[in-house]
Amino acid sequence: MLFLITLAVIVVAYANGANANFKGVASLFGSGTTSYRTAVHWATITTFAGCVAAMYWTGGLLKTFTGKGLVPEALIAQPLFLLAVAAGAGVSGFLATWLGFPVSTTHLLTGALLGAGWIAGDVNVVTLWESFLKPLLISPLLALAGGMLVYGILKPLRLAPDHRTRTLDALHILSAGAVSFARGLNDTPKMAALLLGVGWLNGSAGMILVAVAMAAGGLISAGRVADTLAHKITDMNPGQGFAANLATALLVTTASISGLPVSTTHVSVGALLGIGIITRQAKWRTVIPVLAAWVITLPCAALMAGLLFAIGRLFV
Repeated sequence: MLFLITLAVIVVAYANGANANFKGVASLFGSGTTSYRTAVHWATITTFAGCVAAMYWTGGLLKTFTGKGLVPEALIAQPLFLLAVAAGAGVSGFLATWLGFPVSTTHLLTGALLGAGWIAGDVNVVTLWESFLKPLLISPLLALAGGMLVYGILKPLRLAPDHRTRTLDALHILSAGAVSFARGLNDTPKMAALLLGVGWLNGSAGMILVAVAMAAGGLISAGRVADTLAHKITDMNPGQGFAANLATALLVTTASISGLPVSTTHVSVGALLGIGIITRQAKWRTVIPVLAAWVITLPCAALMAGLLFAIGRLFV
């Protein structure tokens, strides 16, 4: 059972890397600042750095995603529950990545915790709202406004020009690295928390294992989601990409250090969309299905984890 739980967490982390590593550097590729290969390698390096930093800065998120307060501690100690949560989130994440939809690992894990918890018969609705759902609902709106605000400030100051310059390229690349770093900082403890519940891997060891799996997923399987993020949300020039990255990095880093489980997916897409609305270049034909995928993610993961937990109880 311990092996299966660890394997399931590795699957979740791999799917997370495949679906999310490119989010920080999508604007580099989409604006023509770098090639796909350069962007994905930069994402891998900076995401891994964020994963390592998470060992020291994000104890609050690690505690939140063990499920304490949301479901009884006795349930968290059950290997079957942890396996159902990890497997439910992993399968749902792989499906979304295969379809090319940039979805939220936070939604996947929250949904999986919720689904397995409900089947077990005990979920704290107050904790669900305060610690999970409220930050997830607010963060896309903040990102939308943040993208508009940052671009609206940088554009008149000529810090977000429409064309590439050496200074802008350097700032753009740094800002993309900051987003990827923030994503590693925010997502790693959420997945490592499942290993912490197993009791044989401490927080740091679990985060390193998750970090390696995330890096592998991003390097090997990021292509479909990369195309969606770089080319199908909005047309962007280098200045717009830099503004979106800056807004995303600021919001996600602040949330991570504060222990708030925001979705990097929602924040990055929200910032890009905010700029797309200002410039009237938003591609709503793609945006609407992506938003629909966000709505479906949580119940899909909840259903999958709940089903796996119910089936598992028949054999344990």
